[in-house]
Amino acid sequence: MELIQNTADLSAYLAADEAINHHHSVVRETAARLADGVADSYAYARAAYEFVRDSIPHSADVGDLRVTWRASDVLERRTGICHAKAHALAALLRAEDIPTALCYQRLMHDDGSGHALHGLVAVRFHGAWHRQDPRGNKPGVDAQFSLNGERLAWIPDPAADELDHPALYAEPHPAVLGALKAAPNRPHLWKTLPSTL
Repeated sequence: MELIQNTADLSAYLAADEAINHHHSVVRETAARLADGVADSYAYARAAYEFVRDSIPHSADVGDLRVTWRASDVLERRTGICHAKAHALAALLRAEDIPTALCYQRLMHDDGSGHALHGLVAVRFHGAWHRQDPRGNKPGVDAQFSLNGERLAWIPDPAADELDHPALYAEPHPAVLGALKAAPNRPHLWKTLPSTL
């Protein structure tokens, strides 16, 4: 699949916004701690990815009902769904001048009751975009940081009407961000999260 930038301006993928607030002190302090002692930007990107994947539980995996969406809140509260964790990883990467995009998959709910958007990031290295999934591993999910072939949590099944959206967004998609911001808790979010872009 060819990944397509939503905007041609690469600097947009380094910008801060209300969700990817990489100028916030919590983000800056976390980025500085992760950057300490790493050899290069690739090693930093891997460290940031593994930190978000492994140190911030996916709220559904641990039964946390709180909804986070702003990167600094995800890092501070140590919880979030895939989209929130993608915002946190994007902020950590952009804090160290690594262009990072948000991207999405349409996947079926585990119980087969319908579809929802799943959030990922893409990082730009060596003149190309590489998708990464920081949602957090669990039995049956083994996502890894990779620039040599994708190691995502899930591969969409077209027979189940699942798909990869090829667009790379500089900001969270408004439908996703709106659902996150409006949700008082995760059960409510599960009912309102969009199923497609």
